[in-house]
Amino acid sequence: MPKLLSYLFPWRYANLIGQFARREIDARYRQSLLGAVWAFVTPLLMLGVYTLVFRFVFKLRWGSAGDESDLTFALRLFAGLAVFNFFAECVNRAPRLVLDQPHLVKKVIFPLEILPWISAVAALANLAVSLLLLLLFGAWDQGGLPPSALALPLVLLPLLPLCVGLGWLLAAVGTYVRDVGQVLGMLVSLLMFLSPVFFPVEALPAALRPWMFLNPLALPITQTRQVLLDGQWPDGSALLLHFLACCLLALVGALFFRAARKGFADVV
Repeated sequence: MPKLLSYLFPWRYANLIGQFARREIDARYRQSLLGAVWAFVTPLLMLGVYTLVFRFVFKLRWGSAGDESDLTFALRLFAGLAVFNFFAECVNRAPRLVLDQPHLVKKVIFPLEILPWISAVAALANLAVSLLLLLLFGAWDQGGLPPSALALPLVLLPLLPLCVGLGWLLAAVGTYVRDVGQVLGMLVSLLMFLSPVFFPVEALPAALRPWMFLNPLALPITQTRQVLLDGQWPDGSALLLHFLACCLLALVGALFFRAARKGFADVV
């Protein structure tokens, strides 16, 4: 049990996680002309492209809000994309977390269980930039942020055990089955259109709406929009249930990774 707790609460490895995460972030922008400015430019460019296509080409409106401004529509898309991109970055990298670090696998003293934590912390940097832009433009569009914006950290908290738990599962499976990464890329792309990124849950038929929340991204995306753009406080019971489910997934992932890691050195 103490060893398992070090998976779920890696406090003693906090410095090591921070060091490796900073290295990953630095490697993304090393030798580029704009450097870390790309962290701001990339989400803004993607937001502009999606807004152009869905707002001006397909003439979409957000639910029944036909008179909303173009900026409001863009922010609703941006909120969904910020949450989804964090999830996608963590999950897409997960199958190769162990395979890309063979020198660490050979070191018995290195805690391989922190690799998904490193990936999640590095992805948090991009999420933080997207949220900062969302807060700034949201305050400009609404003349200030609603008090419910204070609940944003609680809304996003379940994403951490969700992504780390999936990281353990996919890293363990991907080490033995190399095709996982190829299949996963297609599934993540499909999930983007099955999540309420480009549409509100209310746009679905009433009979299908409860099923949408089986998607682990549906609640964080919906509640991010609610607390930042609609001034609504999150549903506490739904948020707690979602958090507990994500923690359960993290526990299962930790147990699976701990059992599978014994053979990593033989296959990397």
